[in-house]
Amino acid sequence: MGDHTTTDLPPIRQLAAPELKAMLDSGAAIELIDVRTEEERAIAAIDGARLLDQAYHDELLTRDRETPLVFQCHHGIRSQHAAEYFRNEGFRNLYNLRGGIDAWSALVDPAVPRY
Repeated sequence: MGDHTTTDLPPIRQLAAPELKAMLDSGAAIELIDVRTEEERAIAAIDGARLLDQAYHDELLTRDRETPLVFQCHHGIRSQHAAEYFRNEGFRNLYNLRGGIDAWSALVDPAVPRY
């Protein structure tokens, strides 16, 4: 009844904005992936985040499956879907920024505009 290979993969971990800040401040080797549109990114972005376009998608699929991937969007819904997609591709070290960039602005960096 379908493919069950994802059952042995760890769940996607939900990161609070301050936890992500601590990871970034520690210099951890993470990929911070922004799954919003270019228009949204022009309004507000987290330093170090990279827009998930086709080229970056293709590049990520060549990475080691243990690479920590942190997904971020506006409120945390699109990024959760993106994390699930990469989990289906076999990635094991996945995080979703809970509350998205809105939570980042509210809890970590008020200089990032809310929209």
